[in-house]
Amino acid sequence: MEFDASLITDIVKRVIMNIDENSCDDTVPVGVSNRHIHLSQQDLETLFGKGYELTPVKDLSQPGQFACKEQLTLIGPSLRAIEGVRVLGPIRSSSQVEISRTDSFTLKVKPPVRESGDIKGSAPITIVGPKGIVSLKEGCIIANRHIHMSEEEGELFGLKDGDTVTVEADGERRTTFYDVQIRVSKAFRLEMHIDTDDANAAGIGNGAKVRIIR
Repeated sequence: MEFDASLITDIVKRVIMNIDENSCDDTVPVGVSNRHIHLSQQDLETLFGKGYELTPVKDLSQPGQFACKEQLTLIGPSLRAIEGVRVLGPIRSSSQVEISRTDSFTLKVKPPVRESGDIKGSAPITIVGPKGIVSLKEGCIIANRHIHMSEEEGELFGLKDGDTVTVEADGERRTTFYDVQIRVSKAFRLEMHIDTDDANAAGIGNGAKVRIIR
């Protein structure tokens, strides 16, 4: 039996094209971010003592980021406390507290929805540690919904740093997230970050897959 070489080549090309189309499905894994604290070196030493260093206990999904053994207490104007709030490393130039909208009702604070690191004019908050207290005049935010991507992943998705997209979550309660910020860096790994309020509303958790809508 003779085979037509051109026909075989055509079939192989079609199979490869089909694999490529199915593999590029615009899905992104989810990471659910609970309330947490980032600290400057100065505030770390105020809270835990001079010369204190963070104690890493678990690497996070983004390279170089880690959860620490240290936990602190948050106090807002209501004087009601939220205890056991995890510190994340590494050290930052300015301290920042990220909470959910539900947390803000407990603490009676009014944090803006911001990109992490954008704390100018944000809500004040008090942090209580074993050796001291830090009262931030600004620094409490609700983190915006965002997707981390490496530079290569950004090219594959056709997106650049600062773009915004719409994302669909097919969880127990199908949800569409609007104005999701794209954050591209060679130091990032593909993952969408949402807080516990968003995750609970959509019925999804860590490792769930969501889809960028074109």
